[in-house]
Amino acid sequence: MTRAVLTWVLERLEGGERVAMASVIEASGSVPGKPGARLAMTSGGAKFGTVGGAGLELKVENALKELLNGSREPARSKGGKVETFLLYKDAKGEEVTSLDSLCGGRVTVAMEVIEPMPHILIAGGGHVGRSVAIVCDTLGWSHSVFDVRPEYADSERYPFATELHAKAVSEFLDSEDAVSLSRFSDVLLLGHDWVVDQQMLLGMLSEFDGGSRPRIGVIGSTVKWNAFREAAVEEGISQAAVDSVRCPIGLDIGADSPEEIAVAVCAEIMALEKRD
Repeated sequence: MTRAVLTWVLERLEGGERVAMASVIEASGSVPGKPGARLAMTSGGAKFGTVGGAGLELKVENALKELLNGSREPARSKGGKVETFLLYKDAKGEEVTSLDSLCGGRVTVAMEVIEPMPHILIAGGGHVGRSVAIVCDTLGWSHSVFDVRPEYADSERYPFATELHAKAVSEFLDSEDAVSLSRFSDVLLLGHDWVVDQQMLLGMLSEFDGGSRPRIGVIGSTVKWNAFREAAVEEGISQAAVDSVRCPIGLDIGADSPEEIAVAVCAEIMALEKRD
């Protein structure tokens, strides 16, 4: 069961979902869940595994929901929580959570939230894109690459890419939807041609209308962004979706070279990850 739950958790994380997991770390007496029993739940409500069922399971599920729905800062600073449950309805004088049960056993459960690592879609495999990929590799983040030019989205140039998409913008977008795009934490529009960037931007905003994931960032000037904004409004894209896009991308650290820009962009993504 442990392996099955952990495999399920990893699959959810790779899809960009936050996961809360409960693990029985100590048990005594007559209890349904033994040490090693695990229950995992995503922010979308999907769950897998068990810590023993009945009243204990319900209490743990509610605690996991609170961890997922609450502020992320306490979860990061404390790392989760540990709670002991006594399976006896008349428990008194105990620093435990009593349950409506007559079993009399005691179960200690550790609960934590596991955040997905950033997975960056580099839309434009030129100099900045390659530098972003190198920073992602250094940080242990995943990156995928899209480019309409096959030579800029191949395994020789990007040996550690999770996915490589060398195709037209329309072909890429036709194969995706809001759910599949959510596997990316961020989409960075770094194309060599503003037409390509605009097509990708409008297509993605039309698909998920500025949802929480992926975030979209565009490299370029104010003039370029104003033109993109006007095109988005003409397409009927909501103001909220347009305003969710970051342009220019990257922290303002005076970056000039592709390598410096990549550091600024990834630092901004890290800040957004810690804040969200």
